[in-house]
Amino acid sequence: MKQYKVGIIGVGKMAQAHISGLTAVPEFTITSICDIDEKKLNRVGNQLNLSQEFRFTDFRDLINSNEVDVVVSVTPNDIHASVLEYCIEKNKPILAEKPFTLNYEEAKQLSEKYKVNPIPCMVGFSYRYTPAFRFVKELLELGKIGQVRSFSIQYLQGWGSLPYKVPYVWRFNKDVTGTGTLGDLGSHMIDMAHYLFGSFNEISGQLESFVTQRKSLETDEIVEFEIDDFASFQARMENGLVGIFQTSRNAIGSGNQHEVSIYGDKGTLHASTVSGENVVWIHIDEDTGEIVEKNLKVPNRVKVSEWDDFANMLSGSPSPGFPDFMTGFTNQQVLEAVIQSNKVKKTVVVREPTTWEV
Repeated sequence: MKQYKVGIIGVGKMAQAHISGLTAVPEFTITSICDIDEKKLNRVGNQLNLSQEFRFTDFRDLINSNEVDVVVSVTPNDIHASVLEYCIEKNKPILAEKPFTLNYEEAKQLSEKYKVNPIPCMVGFSYRYTPAFRFVKELLELGKIGQVRSFSIQYLQGWGSLPYKVPYVWRFNKDVTGTGTLGDLGSHMIDMAHYLFGSFNEISGQLESFVTQRKSLETDEIVEFEIDDFASFQARMENGLVGIFQTSRNAIGSGNQHEVSIYGDKGTLHASTVSGENVVWIHIDEDTGEIVEKNLKVPNRVKVSEWDDFANMLSGSPSPGFPDFMTGFTNQQVLEAVIQSNKVKKTVVVREPTTWEV
């Protein structure tokens, strides 16, 4: 079994999920970390028992280190492209968090560099590894509900709602995030549709900004901003399926509610992060003609963790549906289509654009 020395760039809250996942995989040893916030850097460095020489404040130094074989990037969105570009330049495999880049222009430029020097790359669309969604994919391939006609996907969280009095943090800064809810949660919805149903053809989108003032994190001053708190869009896929999407961080009562409902000629499938080990199958009983609803337990055969599959990629055998570099690129392309559709108030075709209008 080959061993890999891992360097983590960005050690904020989300990095803890990666640290936990990586340490559960025997092939990985975390050898280096990087962050511009030295307090966070030292706290996590102490947690991992790393000496000072392996605590970097410049991601380039970490990538250049001989003690780093592979990179895990968990930075804010405006750094994603720079880290990916430098890994391409230095031939370092990477697991990069989503969204792929800050915007579509960055994604196009990055894809040109990747074509010249492709590297092993995984994009962190973690819900491909939720057992219920993986089982749904298997059931669809087996024709469990016959010809699929339509689907709905939603991803709702409540933490941005006004009663929680969340201050102005980087996720509300358009220069750092590119978009708000759309890129944060909507990118996962888009990826779930890619994973289960294939490529997008047309998009009709709408973005809304509900909260435009929040208190500064450092002071009591009010910060004015505008970023999407809600995104909804309709899509027609390349295979003719039609889907409806909605996402919000202002849905009180929703913790982390990412779910899909799929409607076919012979039944319905429903899966959610709320019950990640079960899939609901609804169909008409052939004998009685009555509606039957069954909870199907996810079998172990479909289960694999994101970090296990990262190791699989490095060994050359990722699981089917692995989220690679081009998965990230096409996701960014669809995000841009939603933005442009909202801007022109028309349905747009998802393609390499000269104009986004149909």
